[in-house]
Amino acid sequence: MSSATRGIERIIAWRPATVREVIRGLVDAHPGLESQLLTQDGDLNRFVNAFLNDTDVRHLQALETHVGDGDTLVLLPAMAGG
Repeated sequence: MSSATRGIERIIAWRPATVREVIRGLVDAHPGLESQLLTQDGDLNRFVNAFLNDTDVRHLQALETHVGDGDTLVLLPAMAGG
């Protein structure tokens, strides 16, 4: 994902209502992220982990999980290997 954002870490401030809206905002700002973050159906790519306040959003309401003021969303590519 860093190649799509040129390795720049940013804190982004706006008022999205859901995880989906956060990701849509990132994809709008960095189009190269779309294929890395989302499937063709618009679901979260299975190789991306999304944590809202340290809880995997897949254990919440996935992309429809509400995002509130002060929440932290972390997107991490899954790591594999041996």
